[in-house]
Amino acid sequence: MAKTKPVLNVAFVGHVDHGKSTTIGHLMYKIGNLPEQQLEKLKAEAQKHGKVGFEFAYLMDRFKEERERGVTIDLSYQKLITQKYEVTIIDAPGHRDFVKNMITGASQADCAFLVVAAGQGAGVQPQTIEHATLLKTMGVGEIAVLINKMDTVGYKEEEFNRVKADVANIIKQRGYNPDTTNFIPISGFKGDNLSEKSPNMPWYKGPTILEQLDIFKLPEKPTQLPLRMPVQDVYEIKGIGTVPVGKIETGIMKPGMKIIALPGRTGKGVEGEVKTVEMHHEALPQAEPGDNVGVNVRGIGKKDVARGDVICDASKPMKVVDEFVAQVAVIAHPTVIAKGYTPVFHIHTAQVPCQFIELIEKTAPDGTKTANPDFLKNGEVAKVRLKPMGNVCLETQAENPHMARFAIRDAGATVAAGVCIELKAKA
Repeated sequence: MAKTKPVLNVAFVGHVDHGKSTTIGHLMYKIGNLPEQQLEKLKAEAQKHGKVGFEFAYLMDRFKEERERGVTIDLSYQKLITQKYEVTIIDAPGHRDFVKNMITGASQADCAFLVVAAGQGAGVQPQTIEHATLLKTMGVGEIAVLINKMDTVGYKEEEFNRVKADVANIIKQRGYNPDTTNFIPISGFKGDNLSEKSPNMPWYKGPTILEQLDIFKLPEKPTQLPLRMPVQDVYEIKGIGTVPVGKIETGIMKPGMKIIALPGRTGKGVEGEVKTVEMHHEALPQAEPGDNVGVNVRGIGKKDVARGDVICDASKPMKVVDEFVAQVAVIAHPTVIAKGYTPVFHIHTAQVPCQFIELIEKTAPDGTKTANPDFLKNGEVAKVRLKPMGNVCLETQAENPHMARFAIRDAGATVAAGVCIELKAKA
C-alpha cells in the first residue's frame, strides 16, 4: 500500500482535566472514526465507573487504571485522514506525574495543540507554562491553542479573549509568535468547532480543529543529515530477531544499510545491518524523518541495544560525550542550581544524570549578563559545562539541532531545558 498523504504528527498537550482526551474522542466521533455502537459501549463503561461524560475520553484512555483515575497515563495514538495529511494524534498526559511520557510525546510531534480550559479556576496553569516551554525545547515549531470548555462560560467572546490574552503572553515568552498562532474556542464535550463551525459562537471567524490540522505546515524533513534514530523500545520477535523501534529524527534508513547503535552497553557501540524497515506492519523501501518504525537488524542482539541508544549511519556515527557545553533555561527549580548539581537529563530517549561542572555565564530575564555566576534561578538562561555520569550520545545544535535538545528533571518535575552548543567526545 503506497503512502498517499504525508504523515503529520500532532500532539495534544495541556493541564490535567482541561479536556484533551474528550476533545480528541469527540473529534473522532464527529468524523466517523468512532462508531455509534462503540460510543454506546464507552458510555456504559463511563457510567459504571461513575464518570458520566467521560465516554469520549475513554476512546483515548484505554487502560483500566486510567479509567479509574480519570487521567491519561501513557501516550495513545489515533489516526485520521484530512484533506492534506494522514494525521497521527498523540494524546500526551497533562498530569504532572506523567511529564516524562509527555516529553516523549512532544519529541515525536511536528506540531501541537495546547489545550487551556476557560472558566473559573481554569485558564493558564503551572503545567500550561511548563508544556509550552517543553514544546519549544523539544523542537515543536508550530502550535495552535484550543480554548476549551466554552460551553461552561456561555460561549462568551470576552471570556475567550481573557484566556487568549493570558496564553498569548505565555507562548510569546517561550518564543512562539501569538500573532501567527490560531486560538480556537471549542467545547470538546459538546462538540463545538471540532469538525464544523459552531452556531454557538458566531463571533468566531477562524478555523475548526479539523481545518487547523490542514493549516499546520509539514516541517522540512532533515533528510540531508546523517541517519539518527533514537531507540524507544527493543523487541525480540520469534522467527525475525531483534527489532528496535523508534522515530527517525534525521537522515534516511534503507534495507542493506550498515548501522551502528550507540553508545550500546559498552559505550563503544555495536555494528549491524538493516534487514527490513517496517511501519504499521508494512515493509518500506525507505524510511524518512518523522516515521515511527521498527527495524529488523542483523548482527545486533536484544542485549546489545536498549532504549536511549541511537541507531546511526555507520559511516557517520554520533559521538559518545565526555562533557558538553549547553545553553540552559531554568524553568521551575524549587531553590537554585549551583556547581555540582546532578539531576537527570532527558536527551532524546535517553535518561542520564549529568553534573553541572561550570557555570560560564548567565542572562537574567531583563537581559543583564553575569560571568561565572555562583548559582542559577528560575527565569535565567545560562551557558554551562556539563558532565554525563554515564554513556550518552548527543550532537551540537550546529551539527544537528534534532539531536541537541534535552530536558532536565528532578524530583518529578521539569526544572530546566536546553540545547548542546559544544561537546568533547570520549576518547
